[in-house]
Amino acid sequence: MPNELEHFGLVGRPTPERPLQGMTVLVVEDSRFASEAIRLLCLRSGARIRRADTLAAAHRHLAVYRPSAVIVDLGLPDGDGLDLIAELHQARPRVDVILAMSGDDAGLERAEAAGADGVLAKPIESLKAFQSAILRCFPQAQVSTGPQLAEADRITPDPLSLRDDLTHMVEVIRARPHGEKLGYVAQFLSGVAKTAHDTDLADAARDLARACVQERGRARNLDRLAGMIEARLAQGTVI
Repeated sequence: MPNELEHFGLVGRPTPERPLQGMTVLVVEDSRFASEAIRLLCLRSGARIRRADTLAAAHRHLAVYRPSAVIVDLGLPDGDGLDLIAELHQARPRVDVILAMSGDDAGLERAEAAGADGVLAKPIESLKAFQSAILRCFPQAQVSTGPQLAEADRITPDPLSLRDDLTHMVEVIRARPHGEKLGYVAQFLSGVAKTAHDTDLADAARDLARACVQERGRARNLDRLAGMIEARLAQGTVI
């Protein structure tokens, strides 16, 4: 299966300013806010980005072309990103770079055990850190001087994508999710909150995750989260 850019004759040469030029990055991420951050990082780095918001969508992409790198969020609405990482790691030919991203440090450790070449801890906003995470794994990278960027060179995702995420999550919460869906809500909001540097929301998401494990206080924590999100949307603090 050809690399997508090779197939269309669009391969470019990497440069110190755009060290990922010529690469196609598939990001498997359901959060629009986190996806927007990765999109900006890829754009600034010269890479082409494709996005899948579910495991099913990721498999549709992978059936058509082989990306240069795949970045997989661990908490997805239709399954565990670890399963996709293990599948990609075992596939032949193998994708050159497999990265995991999450707001959960323990999850990132499991991702490396599943076959990820590296991890990206949310929030993902440093251009230098993003490029380095890919280039250190990519055997074809030919930019001998490496990325010429200051550590302070950071991106800021469009806050409208954060509003989209929070609006969607209020709808999910008001539908009274249960079982594994509750864990998904906690993981999704934890990642969004860390990307937005919203420590109060991150704490509330962690409390819900703890309540799911302990099997008590789930409804109370869920209602608390819904109230916090609705307050942010009403006050316009996410735009």
